[in-house]
Formats: sequence, structure tokens, C-alpha cells
Amino acid sequence: MSKLTIKPLADRVIVEPAAAEEKTAFGIIIPDTAKEKPQKGIVVAIGNGKKDEPITVKVGDEVLYGKYSGTEITIEGKDYLIMRESDIFAVL
Repeated sequence: MSKLTIKPLADRVIVEPAAAEEKTAFGIIIPDTAKEKPQKGIVVAIGNGKKDEPITVKVGDEVLYGKYSGTEITIEGKDYLIMRESDIFAVL
């Protein structure tokens, strides 16, 4: 987890997605075309929250989010998702 040069606004958070599974539980290698999008990741940056709604997650939290949540962005050659805090389902 590196220090980002971007700060999300309001109730948005930046999440570093977990790596997609390379093998099944039985050891079968999954090709790139069949890999599913990860649904968990680590929060790497948070906004200040809305006026009456503070952000409840913190940097370093491992979170679960919807399969198609957020917008994919690339910062310094690394892929991240920027999403609203409400797109996060749970903190692990």
C-alpha cells in the first residue's frame, strides 16, 4: 500500500482490488478470459464525508463491494476503484 497522490471527495473511497484467483480449489488454472472481477479489496484513501454523514471505513480496512461497483482508475501504473462508501457492503 503506497501513499496516493489523489484525494477522493465527499463520501468517496479508493479501493485497491484484491488479485483475481489464479487457480480453483482443485488446482485448475483459470485463464485470464474466465477470471471473475474481485469483490474485495483494501481501502487506500478516503474522502472527508458528507456534512451530516462521516465516513465509517478507514484506510487499511479490507472491504467487500458489489461486482460492478465503482469506476476503474489507474494511478502511477496501478489499478484502483473509486466508489461511494455506500457501494461497500461490509468490512472484513
